[in-house]
Amino acid sequence: MSERPFLQVVKGDATPEEIAALIAVISARAAAAAPAPEKRGSAWTDRSRLARRPLRHGPGAWRSSALPG
Repeated sequence: MSERPFLQVVKGDATPEEIAALIAVISARAAAAAPAPEKRGSAWTDRSRLARRPLRHGPGAWRSSALPG
Protein backbone atom coordinates (compact mmCIF):
# COMPACT_ATOMS: atom_id res chain seq x y z
CA MET A 1 0.00 0.00 0.00
CA SER A 2 1.14 3.53 -0.64
CA GLU A 3 1.76 5.95 2.18
CA ARG A 4 -0.19 8.67 0.41
CA PRO A 5 -4.00 8.55 0.90
CA PHE A 6 -6.07 7.77 -2.15
CA LEU A 7 -8.80 10.22 -1.14
CA GLN A 8 -8.27 13.33 0.94
CA VAL A 9 -10.87 15.78 2.28
CA VAL A 10 -9.38 19.22 1.67
CA LYS A 11 -12.12 21.46 3.01
CA GLY A 12 -14.85 20.83 5.55
CA ASP A 13 -15.41 17.95 7.94
CA ALA A 14 -16.90 14.94 6.16
CA THR A 15 -18.43 12.12 8.14
CA PRO A 16 -17.57 8.50 7.29
CA GLU A 17 -21.08 8.12 5.82
CA GLU A 18 -20.55 11.09 3.50
CA ILE A 19 -17.19 9.73 2.35
CA ALA A 20 -18.79 6.32 1.72
CA ALA A 21 -21.54 7.96 -0.34
CA LEU A 22 -18.96 9.90 -2.35
CA ILE A 23 -16.96 6.76 -3.07
CA ALA A 24 -20.14 4.95 -4.13
CA VAL A 25 -21.02 7.72 -6.58
CA ILE A 26 -17.49 7.86 -8.01
CA SER A 27 -17.42 4.07 -8.40
CA ALA A 28 -20.80 4.04 -10.14
CA ARG A 29 -19.74 6.78 -12.54
CA ALA A 30 -16.49 4.97 -13.34
CA ALA A 31 -18.36 1.72 -14.00
CA ALA A 32 -20.83 3.50 -16.29
CA ALA A 33 -18.02 5.16 -18.25
CA ALA A 34 -16.16 1.87 -18.82
CA PRO A 35 -16.81 0.29 -22.21
CA ALA A 36 -19.16 -2.67 -22.16
CA PRO A 37 -17.55 -6.03 -22.85
CA GLU A 38 -17.97 -7.17 -26.41
CA LYS A 39 -20.75 -9.71 -26.73
CA ARG A 40 -19.81 -12.81 -28.61
CA GLY A 41 -22.51 -14.56 -30.60
CA SER A 42 -22.82 -18.28 -30.85
CA ALA A 43 -21.21 -20.31 -33.61
CA TRP A 44 -24.66 -20.87 -35.09
CA THR A 45 -25.13 -17.16 -35.82
CA ASP A 46 -21.56 -16.56 -37.04
CA ARG A 47 -21.87 -15.65 -40.73
CA SER A 48 -18.16 -16.08 -41.42
CA ARG A 49 -18.56 -19.85 -41.31
CA LEU A 50 -20.57 -19.57 -44.53
CA ALA A 51 -17.64 -18.07 -46.40
CA ARG A 52 -15.84 -20.52 -48.63
CA ARG A 53 -12.26 -21.39 -47.82
CA PRO A 54 -9.71 -20.88 -50.59
CA LEU A 55 -8.95 -23.89 -52.76
CA ARG A 56 -5.57 -25.52 -52.38
CA HIS A 57 -3.32 -25.67 -55.41
CA GLY A 58 -0.91 -28.39 -56.40
CA PRO A 59 -0.82 -32.13 -56.83
CA GLY A 60 -3.93 -33.88 -55.50
CA ALA A 61 -5.86 -30.64 -55.05
CA TRP A 62 -8.74 -31.97 -57.13
CA ARG A 63 -9.41 -34.57 -54.40
CA SER A 64 -9.96 -31.96 -51.72
CA SER A 65 -11.88 -29.51 -53.92
CA ALA A 66 -15.24 -31.27 -53.45
CA LEU A 67 -14.74 -32.82 -50.04
CA PRO A 68 -15.75 -30.96 -46.88
CA GLY A 69 -12.74 -30.21 -44.81
